[in-house]
Amino acid sequence: MDLLRGYAQDDDDDDDGDGSEEGSRGEEVEREGEKPDPNAAAMEEEAEGASSPDSSPPRLLAKSSAPRVDDTSLALAAAGSARALHRPLDPTQHAVTFNPTYDQLWAPIHGPAHPFAKDGVAQGMRNHKLGFVEDAAIQPFLFDEQYNTYHKYGYATDPSGLSYVGDLETLTKNQALSVYNMPQQEQKRRRIQMKASGAEEADNLAAGHEVENPATDEWLLKNRQSPWAGKKEVGQGELTEEQKKYAEEHAEKKAEKERGEGRAGNKAEHMDKSTFHGKEERDYQGRSWIEAPKDAKAKNDHCYIPKRWVHTWSGHTKGVAAIRFFPKQGHLLLSAGMDSKVKIWDVFNSGKCMRTYMGHSKAVRDISFSNDGTKFLSAGYDKNIKYWDTETGKVISTFSTGKIPYVVKLNPDEDKQNILLAGMSDKKIIQWDMNSGTITQEYDQHLGAVNTITFVDNNRRFVTSSDDKSLRVWEFGIPVVVKYISEPHMHSMPSISLHPNSNWLAAQSLDNQILIYGTKERFQLNKKKRFAGHIVAGYACQVNFSPDGRFVLSGDGEGKCWFWDWKSCKVFRTLKCHEGVCIGCEWHPLEQSKVATCGWDGMIKYW
Repeated sequence: MDLLRGYAQDDDDDDDGDGSEEGSRGEEVEREGEKPDPNAAAMEEEAEGASSPDSSPPRLLAKSSAPRVDDTSLALAAAGSARALHRPLDPTQHAVTFNPTYDQLWAPIHGPAHPFAKDGVAQGMRNHKLGFVEDAAIQPFLFDEQYNTYHKYGYATDPSGLSYVGDLETLTKNQALSVYNMPQQEQKRRRIQMKASGAEEADNLAAGHEVENPATDEWLLKNRQSPWAGKKEVGQGELTEEQKKYAEEHAEKKAEKERGEGRAGNKAEHMDKSTFHGKEERDYQGRSWIEAPKDAKAKNDHCYIPKRWVHTWSGHTKGVAAIRFFPKQGHLLLSAGMDSKVKIWDVFNSGKCMRTYMGHSKAVRDISFSNDGTKFLSAGYDKNIKYWDTETGKVISTFSTGKIPYVVKLNPDEDKQNILLAGMSDKKIIQWDMNSGTITQEYDQHLGAVNTITFVDNNRRFVTSSDDKSLRVWEFGIPVVVKYISEPHMHSMPSISLHPNSNWLAAQSLDNQILIYGTKERFQLNKKKRFAGHIVAGYACQVNFSPDGRFVLSGDGEGKCWFWDWKSCKVFRTLKCHEGVCIGCEWHPLEQSKVATCGWDGMIKYW
C-alpha cells in the first residue's frame, strides 16, 4: 500500500509541474467567455480526494478491446431467423442458412412461378416431361393393388396411407376393399354366378338348330335324364317317323354340301378354318384369351437397345413375311408365313402359338390389325384378302379383284374401321366398304405395283409408294394425287413407317439407305437425315421406329437388325438375328427394350 501511495504522490507532482502552462492557457480560455464544465470540476475533486493520503485505494476502470456491436442489426437477424423457421425451403437455392425442421424438408414444393418456365418448375428441378415428380418408396405389389383397384372400382389409397382418392361413395359401399382382398361371401357369389351363366350357355346351345336332330350331341344333352339315359334310349330302331324324316333331310343336305366342295377344283376341302392351341379359350373369370392383362403398362418413357436373344417362336414351315404386335398392349404377336398360314403367338406368359388361321392357298403377303385388335386383315398371293375374327378364327368376309394384293390397311379413324384399302399388283389402290362388300373408290395413278399405304395428317391423307420409284400423296376418298414425288436419284421404296410424332416418314430405299420425308404440306426430303450402312437391295425389309422416336431400326439382306440414333443418324448397334434375310422387325409398344424380328428362315425371335 505504501508503494501505491508513493506512485500516486509522484503522479501528482508531475501534474503540478505541467500545470503552469495549462493554467495560463486555461485563464485565456476563461477570458474568452467559456464557462467551466461542472462535471470536470467534480472529476477533479474526486481525483484530489483519491490523491490524499487518508483516502481509499484507487479504483481501476475496466476496458474492452472488442469492437462496437450494432444491436439493431442483431435484432433484425434474430427476427429473420425466427421467420425462416416457418417458411418452406426454396428448391432453387444452393445453401440453407438455418436449421430446417423435418416438416420443412418434406413439405411439398410451392411458391411463385419460375419466370423462365411455362409451368413454374425450374429447369434444374425438372425430372419428367410434365414437371417434377417426387420419388415415393412403395412396393410393386402394393402399387399394382392400388392401380388395379382404382381402374376397377374408381378409388385407391393415397400413397401417404392417411386418406383415399377417387369415388368415395363406392369406397363406402365396398367397405374400402381392394381387388386382392375380396371377402368370402363375394367369392361364393361369383362362383354361383359363373355356374348359372354356364347353365345358360348350355341352354342357349340346346336351343340351336341341331337340337331337334337325334343324331347330334345337343339332342342327347337336352334329353338325357341320367349319365346313361341318352345312350340307352337313342337307337336307330326307336326313332319316330318325324325323327327319321328329319335325319334323311339332314343327310341329303350334308351330301349336297360335300358335292359342292368337291366341285371347287383343286382347293382345299376346308378353305377357311382355324385351330386353337391354348389350354382354354376363356379363363376362370370368363375373360377371352385375347384380352390384355390388367397390369400391362409401360415401365418408363425411354427406350433402350436390346442386347441379347430372349425367346424364339418357331412354327412356320417356310419363311415369315411380316409380324405385327397387338395394338397398344403387345401381349400377342401376329405373323404371316409363306406356308400360307397366319399364326398368333403369346408374348407375356407361355410364349407359345395360341391360334393358327388357315384360309389362304398360297403365301401370305401382308397382315394388319384393326384398332382394337379383335379383327385383322390378311392378303395372300392367292389373290384374296380375308377379314378374320382374332378370337374365334372365323373369316368374316373375303375380298378379291383377281389381282394380287401387296398391302392392306384399315382406315385408322375409329368411325371408319369398315373402310379397307388395298394396293394391288395392277397399279391400283382399291377401297372397299366391308359392311356392304362393295368397291367404293379406285385410286389409279401409279405406273407399277403398289407396295405401301401410310396414313398421315390425322388420317385425312395417305402416302403410297410403288415399283415405279415414286411417292404419291392422296386425299382420302378423292382419287386425285395431291403431291407427286419422283426424282432421278430415287429408287423403289418397299417399306414406309411413320415417326411417333407424325411429322416424319422413314422410307426404305433399295439403294441401301433410309430416307426421311416431312409429312407437312410440302412432303419435302430431309437431306440432313439419312440412315445407311445396311444391305437391303432387292429385299422389302421393314423399317420401324422405337415408341419414343429415339431410334430407327431395320432388317437387312444378311440377317442383321440395325439400330440408328434418330438425332445423330449414327449406327447404334447391329444384331445378327437370322440365317438369311431379316425381313421384318417390330418394337414392343410397352416393353421399351424388347424387339421382335422375323426372317426367311421361318423363325421369329424376341430380343
